[in-house]
Amino acid sequence: AISATGQSKYQKGFEPMLQGFEFFDYNNWDSFENLTKGIKAGKKSISAVIIEPIQGEGGVIPGEHVFFRRLRNFCTDEDILLILDEVQTGMGRTGNLWGYENLGIEPDIFTTAKGLGGGHVIGAVLATNKASIFSKGEHASTFGGNPFACRAGITVAREIKKRNLLNNALLRGDQLKEGLHKIIKEFPNHFIDVRGQGLLQGLVISQNSPYKASEITKLAIKEKLLILPAGDKVIRLVPPLIIKKHEINFLLKRLKSTIKKFG
Repeated sequence: AISATGQSKYQKGFEPMLQGFEFFDYNNWDSFENLTKGIKAGKKSISAVIIEPIQGEGGVIPGEHVFFRRLRNFCTDEDILLILDEVQTGMGRTGNLWGYENLGIEPDIFTTAKGLGGGHVIGAVLATNKASIFSKGEHASTFGGNPFACRAGITVAREIKKRNLLNNALLRGDQLKEGLHKIIKEFPNHFIDVRGQGLLQGLVISQNSPYKASEITKLAIKEKLLILPAGDKVIRLVPPLIIKKHEINFLLKRLKSTIKKFG
């Protein structure tokens, strides 16, 4: 997994990395096509493409429909597995149960974790018949299918349906996005855009602004607000799926208070 990430900061101390991973620019078909041509020219084959439906740490960048449809068609035509990382986008985060549903495609394999256990440690890999090669008990995992973790995962899935949390993610996500746009209007010299889906939103800081996402997130803790950086110039907001209308307003109030302290 560390070899598959495009962020070298996570690889330090774990070298040497596994060979065979190549990278292309997100949502950029020319970048992807040039990479695949280069691999074929080197007499190598492509086993799989691994990608996020929305880039999280990469800056909260939603996948583009046209790019993902072309990618799905390419993988199908070339008999290449399409693997989606749904660890951050899955379990209702975007307003659909899975992030790929927003893109109108279906992967061969996708991964999920974090939200699956609602706070308890669990990870899972789901595969279509084409990519399903494991039989029962063939692959063990410390944080995999133990009874307690599975019960947590089942309970989370039932609660999402019971409480209609997919709809709540959409409604509260729209409310959050609207509030973030108001912050842009109030601080136009520092913020330029809001991007994301559902309850995964990113407030984009202007390249000309001295503000850094990491500095704002550190100060926000003093305001009793937990937010995350997504690179140097994006503030990532991922509130819980059960968040209420008045709590979104409270979040926005605390965020504005944090920003004002930067002057």
